[in-house]
Amino acid sequence: MRELRQVAAQRGHQLPSDASVKRRIASWENGHSTPDVFYGPLLCDAFGTSAVELGLRRGESKDVALLDAAYPASPDDAIRTVGQLWRADLNRYDPLLTAEPSEPAWNEASLRWLVAPEPGIPRPRTEGVRVGLGDVAAVKTTTDVFAQLDDQFGGDHARHSVIQYLNNDVAPLLRGRYTEQVGRVLFSAVAEATLLAGWMSYDACHHGLAQRYFLQALRLAQDANDRRLAGSILSAMSHQATFLGRYTQAVTLARAALMGISPVATPTLRAQFHAMEARALACTGDVVACEAALSAATKALEGRNNEDEPEWISYFDEVELAAEAAHCFRDVNSARRAVAYAENAMSGSHVRSDFFATMVLADAHLRAGDVEEACRVALDTLDLGEQLKSARCISYLAEFRRNLSTVGKSSAARGFAEQAREHRLWIAAEQWG
Repeated sequence: MRELRQVAAQRGHQLPSDASVKRRIASWENGHSTPDVFYGPLLCDAFGTSAVELGLRRGESKDVALLDAAYPASPDDAIRTVGQLWRADLNRYDPLLTAEPSEPAWNEASLRWLVAPEPGIPRPRTEGVRVGLGDVAAVKTTTDVFAQLDDQFGGDHARHSVIQYLNNDVAPLLRGRYTEQVGRVLFSAVAEATLLAGWMSYDACHHGLAQRYFLQALRLAQDANDRRLAGSILSAMSHQATFLGRYTQAVTLARAALMGISPVATPTLRAQFHAMEARALACTGDVVACEAALSAATKALEGRNNEDEPEWISYFDEVELAAEAAHCFRDVNSARRAVAYAENAMSGSHVRSDFFATMVLADAHLRAGDVEEACRVALDTLDLGEQLKSARCISYLAEFRRNLSTVGKSSAARGFAEQAREHRLWIAAEQWG
């Protein structure tokens, strides 16, 4: 018992009461259960041996299921799977953290959501905590706080804390007792929180894990009957697919979002989905279709009424759309247009978004042949990003570094390299694969 607690503390975890742990140990010893992906690695560390030597082979099927990027078949499956993901992530389960995203999972999820029957809720329970609307409000408020930290400091800043909160405080609510009305809003709130966990994992470049969080969030949103949030989750999946070079899947996901929430879509949501479609189309080289999607996004955003928009989409405004357009025109090698849009994409209030926009601006200047201005903007970006813990930000810098190396050793490039080498993010970009 003492060794197990010591190992857990070293990993940053706090085990439940002695009585609870003793019951678990007794269950393992009697063969009634097998240590899961949370306790299994702790036992291996405590005894200094492998899972096989401890006789944990019976848990392998659970691990395989955990790593399977599948859309949950029912509300209860979603509760069980997302709980397993939170525990495994909290325990830094390497096969999950390093898992690759599944291409078929993107298509399967969008199709199954589009043709889903009426949303369901878990079967009634007689055990567990009683859940009320006050509990749901606490989840939403806590998620908002974590979202602000993510925006200001990057996904790797508080990601572990988010997962710890979800595992310790939110999981018992999902397994608790609640009415159908409370169950709907609870599922919606947890879907939003799990979406945030997905975004933060994506920002940390744990791409397989991020995809799995997005899949669980989509199922929870489906059972909450929250079509708008579900569409936004598909949009996030499209964003990730584009980043990973899966452009066909990214276009499909964005269009599924547009189609799936058409009866309840708001102007801002339509604008965001069209923008995601444009981002993917730009990377395929389809300039005409990309510009058509951007035009549709602009037109949709002009009809926005903030009072009718979900609170969680309020960040997507003209500045955000300009940033998406800058990405698009950079990717279709229209450098001057990319510069024009990127210069209008600085919000001054969203640190990571501003970082991405300024890096696109630097890259666009470089592609336009203005090396000196590109280097000046990149240096400003390094100062801006000093507080960010984001693998995606590092990837943008690594791309700029590669592009800069192709223009030769100009005096501007040499001066930039001299000043940039002291910056934490630039050092990380040099090591980027």
